[in-house]
Amino acid sequence: MLKLISAAPSPYARKVRIALAEKGIPFELLTEVPWDSTTSSPKHNPLEKLPVLLLEDGSSVYESSFILQYLELKYPQHPLLPPDVDGILAARKFEVLCDGLCDAMVLTFFERLRKDAASPEWVARQRRKIDGGLKEIARLAGQRTWMVGNSFGLGDIATGTVLGYMSLRFPEIEWRGPYPNLATLSDRLEQRASFRASVPVAQTIADKIV
Repeated sequence: MLKLISAAPSPYARKVRIALAEKGIPFELLTEVPWDSTTSSPKHNPLEKLPVLLLEDGSSVYESSFILQYLELKYPQHPLLPPDVDGILAARKFEVLCDGLCDAMVLTFFERLRKDAASPEWVARQRRKIDGGLKEIARLAGQRTWMVGNSFGLGDIATGTVLGYMSLRFPEIEWRGPYPNLATLSDRLEQRASFRASVPVAQTIADKIV
């Protein structure tokens, strides 16, 4: 059976968890705090990042977008990408936007942990990315039921997980009022079994982060 090393609040890991569930692929979930010395991530990913997908032969696949590509190619049943090139590119564009938005939020989260040493200029730069990414995702989404095409797929997974992470880590960012189309989408996605089973929760980081 496949194993997925995950962190409870991670939007990147949640993307993979949802994809595995939607494709009906059995897996064992291994939850870690990737910043603590107890994490096993360095054994399986030289970049020491989660998520990591452990294969049955002992090898590993890492970096969320590559894991999703691996799953799409190795497990073509219940595809999460459209059959046409334009649809695939549109879905990947949403993933790029959402991953960039997540990157900016994660960088902001850890910069804030520096407290008095935090750089306001750095935080402001990341906030511009967050605001710009949200605006563009909402514009591209429009009033469609699904982000790409006429069915659930990668674009919905990427968008739903970034909105869920924002609600967890940055409740002060008001996005539901300015972007009601994203609020409607998020509420609908969070009712799916794969989303309900992977709701992000905060973790306690035991080791010091400089």
